[in-house]
Formats: sequence, structure tokens, C-alpha cells
Amino acid sequence: MCLTENQAMRFALLPLLSLLMVPVRAEPVPPQALLPLFELAGVYLLCEQSLPLLQRGLETVEQQQLAPLFVPEELCLDLARRVSGSVDSAAVEQVHSLLDSPLARRFTAAERAVGEDPRGLSEYRQRLSQQPPRGVRLELVRRLDAAALTTELASLLRYEVGKTQALLVLLAQGEDLDEAELQTRTQEQARALRESSAQGVESFMLYAYRQMPSDQLTEYAALYEHPSVSQLLGASLEAVPLLFGERRERLRTATSARPTPQ
Repeated sequence: MCLTENQAMRFALLPLLSLLMVPVRAEPVPPQALLPLFELAGVYLLCEQSLPLLQRGLETVEQQQLAPLFVPEELCLDLARRVSGSVDSAAVEQVHSLLDSPLARRFTAAERAVGEDPRGLSEYRQRLSQQPPRGVRLELVRRLDAAALTTELASLLRYEVGKTQALLVLLAQGEDLDEAELQTRTQEQARALRESSAQGVESFMLYAYRQMPSDQLTEYAALYEHPSVSQLLGASLEAVPLLFGERRERLRTATSARPTPQ
């Protein structure tokens, strides 16, 4: 078969075109690069709250058992290692640009101001039952909550804390449950924790953003709905049970290695 010059050129280009059509796999970012994003997205706060929540109500010996396993910096770095494969450098830049924007900083400042006067939030929550918020405003807060996974992360943290404390009690009694059994025994608590977390998050947002115009609240929710932010938060949510499960396994190992009293 005799090929014309144009046909020959097209056949010559086919291998090159096939290479260009192969998707390029983005290299994962270094885990340390995610830590500033965790700060901006509120995920780092989850790492900071883990140990205080775990140690609440426990004896000193049990608190000391948990302390080295839940150092906030190490916990978040471990979380970053698990999440880093889900985001690339372009996504890291996008998340930083979105959540470190002037708009996002204004909302972060409003959230921090609540901690400076917690009594104001307590009084506001008491008034909510008598003065329900406007429907549109409530919808915006719920939209933001859904996008930022605030309730999901808060309830998951409380659930994993409860499972870990339950395991500590069992181990102290010379008993044990593997992760599957522990999940089954505590699953009923998950729904109640999510409902109470949702109420707490909702009232907090309504109070913290009470001075923010609704159009700005809409823009703020849209930041968290951006695919790069959503991917980061979703991957973090999936990784939290793995973090706690791995540390519970270390508790089991330490307990089994402890000499039996004579």
C-alpha cells in the first residue's frame, strides 16, 4: 500500500498522541506540607482536642498510658501521612489560597472570639429555644456545616474517644475486644453523638457568625465546597478511625506485654 505524505505523517503522530492521552499521575505532596492546611481547615484542632478528651475522667495511670500515643503534633503528622496521597501540589495551593483568604480569616477570627467569651455562647443557646433563627440563615449554616464536615469530624472524634476509653476499661479488667467487636458494641452510640454534635455545631455557628452578612456566609460555604477543600477534608475524615485504631492496637500490645502480677 502506498501512503501519501499526509497519511504517513498521521501514522507517525499516532504513537505520540497515544502517549499524550495517558493520564499523568500526580506525585503525593510531603506530609509536612499539609499541616498548615490542617490549621486553616480546623483539622489540627481535632488533633489538639484528642488527648484532653481521652484523659477526661480517667485515673492518672490511664492518662499516662494515653499521653505518648496522642501527642497533637505527632497525631496530625500521622494524619498528614495518610492523607498526602489523596492531594497533589496544585490542590495544596488551592486550599491554602481559599482558606487563607481575607474572607476566611474574618470568619476564623469570629470563631476564635467565641472562645474569649464562652458565657455569651451559653446564653445564646438558652435563647435559641425561645427565639428560633431565621430559616434562610439556618439553611446557610447547615450548608457550611455539611461542606466543612464540622459535625462529621466532631462526632467522629467523640466516638473514637469513647471507643478508646471503653477499651481501656476492658484492658484494666483483663478483657479485650478486637476492632470489629468494639465497633459492634459501640455502634449505637454513634447516632446519638452525631445528633448532639450537630446541635452544638449549629448553635456555635449561628452565634459566631451572627454579625456576618448572609452573602458573605454564602461565599464562605462555597470555599469549603471547592473540590480541593472537599477532597482534603474527606480524606481526613476517612483517616481518623485508622489513626485511633492503630493507637488502640498499641494499647493492646503494651497491655499484653505487661508482666502479670504474682
